[in-house]
Amino acid sequence: MIGPGTGARVYVACGVTDMRKGIAGLAALTQDVLRQKPTGGAVFAFRGRRGDRLKLLYWDGQGCGNTRTRHDDH
Repeated sequence: MIGPGTGARVYVACGVTDMRKGIAGLAALTQDVLRQKPTGGAVFAFRGRRGDRLKLLYWDGQGCGNTRTRHDDH
């Protein structure tokens, strides 16, 4: 997997995001809520309701990438 460059900006969406959203839904949130272009080269982070899930959205120049992670306390 090829990630964003070293100079990429990271935007964190405040509040809770529905983790069922895919690339299109997260891109819409990026435009509507964060007022940023999802194709601008930045990384956008969205957290789930419980705070143990995180989704990252980024544009690699050819398409959007969507990375999902879950944090366990174990």
